Amino acid sequence: MLEFLTSDLLTGTQHGFFTRKGGASSGIFSGLNCGFGSSDQREIVAINRSRVAQAMDLPNDALLTIHQTHSADVAIITDSEQDIGPGDGMVTNQPGIALGILTADCQPVLFSDPQAGVIGAAHAGWRGALDGVLEATLDAMETLGAKRANIRAAIGPTISQRAYEVGPEFLDDFMVEDMDNTRFFTNGQGDRYMFDLPSYGLHRLRQAGVGEAEWIRHCTYSDPDRFFSYRRTTHAKEADYGRLMSVIRL
Repeated sequence: MLEFLTSDLLTGTQHGFFTRKGGASSGIFSGLNCGFGSSDQREIVAINRSRVAQAMDLPNDALLTIHQTHSADVAIITDSEQDIGPGDGMVTNQPGIALGILTADCQPVLFSDPQAGVIGAAHAGWRGALDGVLEATLDAMETLGAKRANIRAAIGPTISQRAYEVGPEFLDDFMVEDMDNTRFFTNGQGDRYMFDLPSYGLHRLRQAGVGEAEWIRHCTYSDPDRFFSYRRTTHAKEADYGRLMSVIRL
């Protein structure tokens, strides 16, 4: 059985932060690996994606993803057959289309303005969040008629601060953007720091004027039975890692 988590903020809009449970993959990808960018068998990944589409009550070709590049680029989806370039966010006001984001520690963020009938999805790792992908997604939703104060945003499973060790040069990037960003870092071992990615994501969303925002409080690194994690895989010296899928639809 597939397992997906939901946010109370998005009640009334069909969505799911899928865990790794219930998929067809095996080995290090065991479970619901939805990443064609992995070295998993392509036909198996396609089966996993079809199960996600089915769980969202849609045909396979209605589940759309984007070639993620850790950018602030957002695509406005008007048709399920349109050519989607690279980017890290998607928005639509079209019923019957599902927007899917792939992650394995980065933040999957799902957005909904139920009054306007506009949804969005963003892949917000540290680089994308720092460069403004969350704000760009809100901007794109507004072009379709959404009102920022009515938009609700939920951050799905992502790496938590206790597992996210970074170096001093990482902190420097955030201090250049805003000296107050030091609040998202605590001291680690030696010259290392521990970074709070979901708190930073919530800060950016709230500063941008989103109506409501929350993190559903699941750490990808700390729960290997439910979530894939790039950093956990790296620490374990495994050859590759699976990708989780987060989906929202009208």
